Amino acid sequence: MKIALDTGPLKTGDSLRGIGVYTRELLGALGMEGVDVSKTDLSKFDVVHLTRFNPFRISVPFSKPSGVKFVLTIYDLIPLIYPKHYPPGIRGKIKFLINKMLIKKNVDAIITISETSKKDICRILNVSPSKVFVTYLAPRSAFKKLEVKKRHELPSRFALYVGDINYNKNIPDLVKACKIAGIPLVIAGKQALEVAKMELNHPELSHLKGVDWSGVIRLGFVSDEILVELYNLATVYIQPSLYEGFGLPVLEAVACGTPIVATKTQALVEILGDTINYVDANDVKEMAKRVLSPNKNIKLPREYSWEKTAKETLKVYEKV
Repeated sequence: MKIALDTGPLKTGDSLRGIGVYTRELLGALGMEGVDVSKTDLSKFDVVHLTRFNPFRISVPFSKPSGVKFVLTIYDLIPLIYPKHYPPGIRGKIKFLINKMLIKKNVDAIITISETSKKDICRILNVSPSKVFVTYLAPRSAFKKLEVKKRHELPSRFALYVGDINYNKNIPDLVKACKIAGIPLVIAGKQALEVAKMELNHPELSHLKGVDWSGVIRLGFVSDEILVELYNLATVYIQPSLYEGFGLPVLEAVACGTPIVATKTQALVEILGDTINYVDANDVKEMAKRVLSPNKNIKLPREYSWEKTAKETLKVYEKV
């Protein structure tokens, strides 16, 4: 079987986000090189795996070579779940309708990263559940417990958050909770560092208006090497999300043995299991209280590994 796995996300800003992690790790676990689908003759392959989807941009080719099967990974549909915060505009709405048509016409199977996202995909895109397959993500091998010396620029105790600052991440309440708990907050991620340059009147950023960033240490993008150190040094990792399609940082934190606080959202409960104490994403005081008594020694409900993800992805290729 000749497979083309799209490496396009590795050549854009997505390379530093979860999409890039997924593409890189899956390629490695499959032992493949991958191709840039936009610049390749797809008729040479049996299966073409498209690894990026934006509901408001055309994400599926208009035509499909005879005998070729298309597999599409859709991570989540958060922009469609919070339309007021992710306004598509007229062009975006038209492109979304075109995407729905192209998925029905050209996509033979959809891979997603949680049962939570699968339900959204089936409901919003009107796709049969038999066409959607869940393959969980996993922490990379570098994320593990380590003996790390204190970094001089960081306090001896701190709460850590890793990721973007989109509406669903609930950053304003995270900042408030840490201030109430009296613990410094460290954020690793490019967006948080660039808030001063952002147009906060835009609907996608308006939730950041009025956030008191004083005392918040915003590191910007950090390498995996430093990120592993941060997890190991952190007093607690907090995932304050209102909604998630998955939640890879919580698995990275667990792999590093970092105590965690996680909100009770469907995907996080699915990923972490039902043996930990979750907090209400809308209750800042409860979040602050849990920061001081986080979940430790977490037993996950299943094994997460990229080898397992690769095997399950191969099964999808074989089924289409």
